[in-house]
Amino acid sequence: MTSPDTVITALRTGHDSLAAAVSSFGGDELARPSGSAEWDVSEVLSHLGSGAEIARATLRAALDGDPAPGRDFMQSVWDRWNAMTREQRADGFARSSQALTELYESLGPGTRTSLRIDLGFLPEPVDVATAGRMRLSELTLHAWDVRVAFDEHATLAPEATRELLHGAPDLLGWAAKPERLKGEHAVVHVTTTEPASEFALRLGERISVDFDVAGEADGTLLLPAESWLRLVAGRLAPRHTPGSVATTGAADLDLLRHVFPGY
Repeated sequence: MTSPDTVITALRTGHDSLAAAVSSFGGDELARPSGSAEWDVSEVLSHLGSGAEIARATLRAALDGDPAPGRDFMQSVWDRWNAMTREQRADGFARSSQALTELYESLGPGTRTSLRIDLGFLPEPVDVATAGRMRLSELTLHAWDVRVAFDEHATLAPEATRELLHGAPDLLGWAAKPERLKGEHAVVHVTTTEPASEFALRLGERISVDFDVAGEADGTLLLPAESWLRLVAGRLAPRHTPGSVATTGAADLDLLRHVFPGY
């Protein structure tokens, strides 16, 4: 199980890196199309800033023993951020993300182990490592959305990739669109580098990953771990795909991009 300490450290690194980059952005940079098809750079930062504000309120409620913030609170946060100018979104992201990161860092060793956090959309409260990892996923992928606006070869942060590669909760089934397989079934043997891992991607009515790779696969997929994370998050378009990615058999990248359209 991943330590909450390493997740929180990765959150700090991710925040500091993106906040430093954003601090130099002017109106033109904030208006550029991002890696998220429907948002400009400022809208990505709005999503990250409002998400940090909601996540901080949720963590604060767990610490205080209060109910998790409800939908009305979330909507009020989104409405306020949507009304901001591009520059206000950038400044607000830096403050809001910093505040959330500091609250995670303030948790003592016992709290990091024992606290359970009601996120409001999962069947039961989760531990600090899981809640932190979900924020780390959001921060890491959307930081890529910002960076790819300026560098089409941008990659995910290595420290975040290590934490997210096989972290709970498993959102693969939520992100995938199995109906796009049109009844086809396949098992793909996936091998990642940096970090190294091997696992089976099972494509069918339900899409899942497991570590039972002993059986014969219908195809193979070799790629950097960060590219795997971008693939299942809908962020591995051909122009953003490293030349080191190799496939055989049923591991057709166009099909996989279709099954994992992004979010």
